[in-house]
Amino acid sequence: MSMADLLAELFSRESAKTRIALERVPFEKADWSPHEKSMTLGRLAGHIAEMGGWGTSILTTDEYDMNPEGGEAYSPPTFESLDDVLSAFDEGVSAAVAALEGMSDQAMMENWALKGGGEVYFEGPRDGAFRDFIVNHVIHHRGQLSVYLRLCDVAVPGMYGPSADEH
Repeated sequence: MSMADLLAELFSRESAKTRIALERVPFEKADWSPHEKSMTLGRLAGHIAEMGGWGTSILTTDEYDMNPEGGEAYSPPTFESLDDVLSAFDEGVSAAVAALEGMSDQAMMENWALKGGGEVYFEGPRDGAFRDFIVNHVIHHRGQLSVYLRLCDVAVPGMYGPSADEH
């Protein structure tokens, strides 16, 4: 099995779990935040939703500059509803899985760079970038989302077995 096939399988499996958590977001509380330094619930859900698209960028380009000189800085999307979040999430996941299909191990080992204003923040093999910035990043924020759900008194779904709410 190729590296891309393994990543597609992992990403698809984790994305299915993430979607279950996203489906429970009480979007009427989108402006709620557990702390002044924390993202709002709506921004956190949107951040998770936008990551699939980032995965496609990693797989199809050599670099991404979040604030290119002479160009427009990255601006995160805003979502008006939970349906918008779920739609963006599904589209991003589907596009990333499609981009992984048929990628050779050699292509997965090619360098990819994340930059800001020309400054290199990360440079390394494409497979590591996808695993760190997409798969692991989504899992990290999904954990954060589960805490937000708990604090909003929403049943937390089990990710790797039943949660305390599913006993």
